[in-house]
Amino acid sequence: MIELNSPSDTSCDHPATTPESAKVAHITTSEISPWLSPVVYFLGGHLVLPFFFGRIRVTGQENLPETGPVILAPTHRARWDPLLLAYGAGRCVTGRDLRFMVTITECQGLQGWFVRRLGGFSVDPKRPSITTLRHSVELLEQGEMLVIFPEGGIFRDRKVQPLKPGIARLALSAESNHPGLGIKIIPIGINYSESYPTWGTDVSIHIGSPIEVADYARGPLKQDAKRLNGDLAIALKKLSHQESEITPHAFAEIANS
Repeated sequence: MIELNSPSDTSCDHPATTPESAKVAHITTSEISPWLSPVVYFLGGHLVLPFFFGRIRVTGQENLPETGPVILAPTHRARWDPLLLAYGAGRCVTGRDLRFMVTITECQGLQGWFVRRLGGFSVDPKRPSITTLRHSVELLEQGEMLVIFPEGGIFRDRKVQPLKPGIARLALSAESNHPGLGIKIIPIGINYSESYPTWGTDVSIHIGSPIEVADYARGPLKQDAKRLNGDLAIALKKLSHQESEITPHAFAEIANS
């Protein structure tokens, strides 16, 4: 997750940052491969996820906008989260591809090759890049669905961690610079029956109601971001603790047969 306070340039193709390389501007971009994305969605939703997991339950898909700029803000509990988000909120549900902001370490090697072609782009948490922020705003201006993990990393204790300020500042800055843009933040709670998912682990994905960013763009950025982050944290905590409230008819389910 990003902090909006330290401009430096990063790129998937240049994971190491040195005093010399920091002087060279690298453009951070993302793309959706027209052939790879459909294949990955199909294999993930019909083969990989149903085979590996026990039950996958998704609630709240009616809260996902089919148009307009959206930031999905999920809890982060395992490396499976991006693939599960694509299954629960991606093109098969909304007709939209997801654009993931990932750490620079996840954008290396073979994994990085896939990430870059499936809408992902990198950020160095220790040296956040102005280029990355600009690209994020551009995606929102284009009405894309952006995924940012607000806790900033994977946490397996099933507790919502203090949220990084980057997601609120980014959303508010974009909304303030483009009044009427209509950015929505969607809180999402991802829960696994095991802290370290193994074969047969059950998963639940709870998609919360949209938070209208424009409702918070009323004063100093720092104060507005604090209020927005606070409400987002409350929503994530509720979504992470509603497992017992889910009734059998309230979710879409894939059972591993």
